[in-house]
Amino acid sequence: MTIHRPGRPADLPPAELLWARWAFVAVLEATTEAESHGVHRTGHWIDGGGLHLDDCGSTWWTLARVGQGRFVLYGEDESSQVKWHKPAIDMLAQAPDWLPHEKLRALLEGWELGCVYWYENGAWARAPYPEGLADDGLDCGMDRFVERREVLGLLADHGPGAPQLLEDAEAYRLRPEALDALVAAGGDDHDRDEDWDLPAMHRALGMAGLTGETVTA
Repeated sequence: MTIHRPGRPADLPPAELLWARWAFVAVLEATTEAESHGVHRTGHWIDGGGLHLDDCGSTWWTLARVGQGRFVLYGEDESSQVKWHKPAIDMLAQAPDWLPHEKLRALLEGWELGCVYWYENGAWARAPYPEGLADDGLDCGMDRFVERREVLGLLADHGPGAPQLLEDAEAYRLRPEALDALVAAGGDDHDRDEDWDLPAMHRALGMAGLTGETVTA
């Protein structure tokens, strides 16, 4: 699947699949130390506001659940030309009432937002863009989750057993015991074992809802 420039709603996979892939990476990266970093975190993580990624440079994104079957994806990459476009583009034009408008408006007023996509009834949507807009930054950040091979590339840094658990995550049947086994199997890898934090991983898994239980994030 190719993400166009600017992005198109059909470029994104179903939100449930996007959530599962992103959340799985966040679970593997979870640490107790990082949980205390608040808004200054980097990498991939989950908290009460949803899923996040930040490369500590040019791109940040959030994917949040907004009720049953509803999601909002928003963020910014330096490649986005939306917020600098003249005349101004209303990124919330035609947006549904259930979006977190107050939060998004605050980001817009602070010049911190590059694009907004929302998902309902099995389909993504966004505000209309003017002809000639070159990029909204969607591919920078989301490409890592849209293509399964890119997800597998991310998992290559999380032990040889991690890619095998991706299918369970995508099917929302990932059990805490599978994380225990993953860490135990990597016990001989000193560098990898130093990075794993099972209590934090279990907490992240619970918030993500990848076990099929109710999502609390």
